[in-house]
Amino acid sequence: MPYLISTFDRPGTGELRAEIRPAHLRYLDSTKHLLIACGAKLDEDGVATGSLYLVDVETRAEAEEYIAGDPFAQADMFREVQIERWRKAFVDGKSFVDLG
Repeated sequence: MPYLISTFDRPGTGELRAEIRPAHLRYLDSTKHLLIACGAKLDEDGVATGSLYLVDVETRAEAEEYIAGDPFAQADMFREVQIERWRKAFVDGKSFVDLG
């Protein structure tokens, strides 16, 4: 079952995020076969405050390993990481549930 990973940046890490972002994007590209979706969470001014990952892995341990491999995590950018199981119901306008 997929997992939702929500990260929350430490205050004052905007410059670090910008510096590490190219390595982060390369990591995402190299693991895209595991990603259902991924992207930055933004405040009302468009400033990144964390990230959201939907990863197609079987266990919480695999989700933990996935986020630990992210260069953002390796740079100690996150003040908090939340990991929860997630059930795919609707993605990109497509239903994955029985509507009957």
